[in-house]
Amino acid sequence: NQEFFQRAGKALEREEKMFVVTANPETLMMAEQTPEFGDVLRSPEAIIVPDGIGVLKAAAYLGMDTNGRVTGCDLVAYLIKEAGNLHKSIYLYGAKEEVVAALVTKIKAEQPGAVIAGYRNGYGQDDNEVFDEIALLQPDIVFVALGIPRQELIIHRNLSRFQKGIFVGVGGSFDVLSGMKKRESKSETFRTAPFEYEFLYAPLGDSGAYAYLEPWYGFSVSKDSDEAELAVEFLRFMSTRLDEMAGIKGLPSVAADSADKRYAGIRHTDAA
Repeated sequence: NQEFFQRAGKALEREEKMFVVTANPETLMMAEQTPEFGDVLRSPEAIIVPDGIGVLKAAAYLGMDTNGRVTGCDLVAYLIKEAGNLHKSIYLYGAKEEVVAALVTKIKAEQPGAVIAGYRNGYGQDDNEVFDEIALLQPDIVFVALGIPRQELIIHRNLSRFQKGIFVGVGGSFDVLSGMKKRESKSETFRTAPFEYEFLYAPLGDSGAYAYLEPWYGFSVSKDSDEAELAVEFLRFMSTRLDEMAGIKGLPSVAADSADKRYAGIRHTDAA
């Protein structure tokens, strides 16, 4: 989304302050389940951009114009390039030590005009102490790769300490941009028909499998449709079958409690 990239680039050049949240379905569902996180997303400081085909499809269903997808990886890559062009400073916080160190090395090699104000990995750190350091440095760009909602919460709590800076919670972008992890396909086929692919595994986050929140998100968007009853049955099927498969493979279960308990009352309340 070049329009948003240009907006962020202008904010960087003018030394304005901007807090960007790249939201996928998991982000929005977690905000619904976590009041403090929901308050952050609804705050006037947060600029939310759609990162994920599910958000785009939901927006289209609701008649909203999103003006295209803005992925965390693309935004980080753009800001790094702009930092090199404008000689701006960057602070990176999060990911494993080898990952963030590799990304710092790559930035220095590919964008020598960018200034690395500092960096820390995301393990065993005190978020408040790290932001004390960042506040002293007052960098032009702050990337926080701690996963949602931790990264957004810590940015929002400290935002008032800064007069300038582009702040972005970037999730797993460090892994991809450092070259440690392969990015998802960007082919035209994937863009137009992303749901025609077979799931080989469910990536895990701190609160469970991301894949588990996707159908729940879809149901939340379309619960007033004529297919609400079918959506409930699909969710129950997903919960039961994924739990069974996790047990067979000896993996952490994506269904912490039973399907009947999890979806009790939906048919007569939300789906009504």
